[in-house]
Amino acid sequence: MPQEIERKFLLKSDDYKEEAYNKTHITQGYLSSNAERTVRVRLKGSQGFITIKGSANDSGISRYEWEKEISVTDVTELLQICEPGVIDKTRYEVKIGKFTFEIDEFHGENQGLVVAEIELSNENDTFDKPIWLGEEVTGDVRYYNSMLMKNPYLKWIKY
Repeated sequence: MPQEIERKFLLKSDDYKEEAYNKTHITQGYLSSNAERTVRVRLKGSQGFITIKGSANDSGISRYEWEKEISVTDVTELLQICEPGVIDKTRYEVKIGKFTFEIDEFHGENQGLVVAEIELSNENDTFDKPIWLGEEVTGDVRYYNSMLMKNPYLKWIKY
C-alpha cells in the first residue's frame, strides 16, 4: 500500500527562495475533505492529478496516498464540483542533502502562510535542517490543505 511519510514545518525566513531549483504554481480543490479519506484534484503547472489520502497515523507523519495523473481538462471540470474553497499556492523545491523540501507559499485566503514539507523514506529518517526551517507542525490538522480550504489562514491568525 503506498504511503506518504512527511514532516511539515513553518519557516523563519524566505531565504529558501535563493536555494530553490524549481518553482510551480498549484491550484487544487477537494471532492471530499473527510478526515478519513480526502480526494483532491490539482493543477500543478501544466499537469493534472487526482489524489486520495487516508487518515494519518498517531504521529501524523504517515498516511495512505494514491495519486494518478489525469488531463488538465478533467481537473478543470472536476474543480467545478469541488467543495467550497480553493487552495492557490506557489511551490518551491529545495534540495538539501538527499532530500527535497517542498515549500508552499499560499495565496488568496491563505496569504502569508508558508509551509515546508519533506517526504521521507521512513519515519526515523534523519535530515539536515536548513537555517530557514522553523517550528514543526507535523500532525497539526490546521495546516492540512484540506483544512485550509475550510478554515483559511487569514481567519485564524493573530496579529
